[in-house]
Amino acid sequence: MTTITTRTVEYPADGLTMTGHLALPAGVGRRPAVLVGPEGPGLSDVERRRADALAELGYVALAFDVHGGRYLDDIEEMLARCMPLLADPDRMRGIGHAALDVLCTEPRTDPGRIAAIGYGTGGAIALELGRDGVDLRAIGTVNALTTGRAGEAARIRCPVWAGVGSEDPIMPPAQRDAFTAEMQAAGVDWRLVVYGGALHAFHHPPVDQAVRPGVGHHPEHARRAWRDVVGLLAECLPVTQ
Repeated sequence: MTTITTRTVEYPADGLTMTGHLALPAGVGRRPAVLVGPEGPGLSDVERRRADALAELGYVALAFDVHGGRYLDDIEEMLARCMPLLADPDRMRGIGHAALDVLCTEPRTDPGRIAAIGYGTGGAIALELGRDGVDLRAIGTVNALTTGRAGEAARIRCPVWAGVGSEDPIMPPAQRDAFTAEMQAAGVDWRLVVYGGALHAFHHPPVDQAVRPGVGHHPEHARRAWRDVVGLLAECLPVTQ
């Protein structure tokens, strides 16, 4: 297995001190880089492991933070923070740009070859970076079919891949339709994969034992979604020595 190195990085965003997880591939040269955004509860070992897996593939990867180093396992507390955040594109962009700055200042990062992937809230932040005109090579999201302010999707400069569970009550068919209509009207190169029978956060192995309505892990579709994300990166952001 390829030897990677990891470290914790602290940086300011949204009035908080964020604690991200940076994973570096073997070697010394510059490599393409990927932002990895977490689900609504916040950064967990799930996203850290995904950053590590990307580093093993040759990418510099930063799993970024959204809650100042906290994982919000209390659903009411999580919603109280995430709902206003998701309603404020400028706040989301601020969190995304702060993480992007950390990634771009890493010497191993090729600043001209960056992609953003994310899950739930982290995916919404990735999309807002695209709508803000950031020069990304790809955007990949799961459970994040969020729409933006009128006309701003036309600033997206890269392919967008999105995945969602067919039984996700938080991202229902009407939300899928709104998202794809926005992408199509903006002339974005977009794809949507609907994973049959899957609920919200189907890609996310349980972090705790809490049972939440409409949320559930689907191991097979989780593996498929990860393969699809890796395939998007291989297509749009190939690793070259």
